[in-house]
Amino acid sequence: MSVQERKERERAARERLIVATARELAEEQGWDAVTTRRLAERIEYSQPVLYSHFRGKREIIGAVALEGAAELAAAVRAATSAAPTAPTADGPRGRVAALAHAYLDFAARHPAVYDALFQLDGGLAYAREDTPAPLKDAFASLLETLAEVAGDGVDPGAFTETFWAALHGLATLTRAGRLPPEYAASRVELLVDRLARV
Repeated sequence: MSVQERKERERAARERLIVATARELAEEQGWDAVTTRRLAERIEYSQPVLYSHFRGKREIIGAVALEGAAELAAAVRAATSAAPTAPTADGPRGRVAALAHAYLDFAARHPAVYDALFQLDGGLAYAREDTPAPLKDAFASLLETLAEVAGDGVDPGAFTETFWAALHGLATLTRAGRLPPEYAASRVELLVDRLARV
């Protein structure tokens, strides 16, 4: 291995450490607790080293969001591929229900990552040509299943956006304590029954 290759590997490892530490700190104490000073202390590098990787907190949030988008896509695909695949009404409906539960579970288990993805400014472009690939893939993971149940004459992309918006509302309102938790399962069932008509 050349000196240049070793330096690149060390740089990539430091960058992964910064992102993982920021994510851990945000999950423990919220994004307000994530500062370059605190990150530098936790990873035992100087603040200038952090700034050689990221221009500031906004870019770190963006890096966490991209990582989270990949994880969300994987969780949705794993859940939908494990759901019933029969060509009956239960097949597509089962996959949509699995998608909804996987999405809401991800939001509940990773609130700081979810916020980085959908609430905070990470400097990322959404719904544009220059949207980063992990964000496009996270949307594609929803579209792959939801396109099956969009219905005749309904644009699958618009249907996916609408279903996603409903899931996002459920995730954020539940987390904020605005919706009683005991009705969580029935809300998902209602959403799937009303929107995912097969």
